[in-house]
Amino acid sequence: MKIDLTETTSSKINKALVEGRRAVGTPTSGMVLTLVIVTDEENAYDALKAANEASREHPSRTLVVIKRVSRSPRDRAKARLDAEVRVGTEAGTGETVLLRLYGEVIDHAQSVVLPLLLPDAPVVVWWAVNAPAAPAQDPLGALAQRRVTDAYADEQPIHELSARAETYTPGDTDLSWTRITPWRSMLAAALDQAPCTVSSAEVTGEEFNPSCELLAMWLADRLNVPVTRKVSDGPGLTAVRMESSIGAIVLDRPDGSLATLSMHGQPDRAVALKRRETAELLAEELRRLDPDEIYARALKFGVDRLGHGNGEQPADGQQPATGEKAADGSDPAKPAAKKAAKKAAAK
Repeated sequence: MKIDLTETTSSKINKALVEGRRAVGTPTSGMVLTLVIVTDEENAYDALKAANEASREHPSRTLVVIKRVSRSPRDRAKARLDAEVRVGTEAGTGETVLLRLYGEVIDHAQSVVLPLLLPDAPVVVWWAVNAPAAPAQDPLGALAQRRVTDAYADEQPIHELSARAETYTPGDTDLSWTRITPWRSMLAAALDQAPCTVSSAEVTGEEFNPSCELLAMWLADRLNVPVTRKVSDGPGLTAVRMESSIGAIVLDRPDGSLATLSMHGQPDRAVALKRRETAELLAEELRRLDPDEIYARALKFGVDRLGHGNGEQPADGQQPATGEKAADGSDPAKPAAKKAAKKAAAK
């Protein structure tokens, strides 16, 4: 069932939701959270489709905030709210409200969303595109326990990771991190099967793919080893190679679907490692609403501390980092600089 409301208010939208539930024969609601999607008109269909599919696992009230650009100064000065209420089969297993904001109300989206939140239920905000620099400080982000962004949708995704690290607040997460969950699980399982000492690692994938950088930073942080980032034609993340005390451990996925796990002394194993749709990624993020400390550590490790496969050094001129400093506070990746300092002190 669809109900269109023009130049409406939040109270009228709430009334339409109640009337819609009664009309379809579901006067009570069994929704577990409120999902707020911030997007533009161009990407609204895909974002809403992903949310509807994710609602099969997480019944929710979905509020889609679409900020419409006004062409003339007169239109920009006029506040207007149009809404489309969907209940029943039109809204998956929950309720959906499309909120189109015009004029001055664009800068006050939180005042429209706040009265529509489910009482005593967690709130998740997902920026499908154009995420703010500091999600937790955004007026909509301040309403949520969980804030989901997607660095891959940004024009400069790697730079976006650095910005996310500077403004990280517990509850922030990114779909670029969610995309590598199967990779992290598979690599951790491989190391559990054959206890060994890893000396270095190499991550290969598309250029400007934030998932590759996040996986490399996770390996460097957790294993405390130098990690090199190499570029391939993709699709996405294509291979991870770890040099260990028992030989090379390689997880290779050249086609974006089927991967091969190779370990010294063991036969190669085929592993299903397909690239997942946005709906699957969103559903995974909605399963947990507590802060992701592992993501925070990987993010804060820093992109500029990774090595480069073409022989160049990171942007700050440092060697590939190991993720940990020596007891005296110096960086173990800079022995030459330390030696030179001692020599100068002796003079």
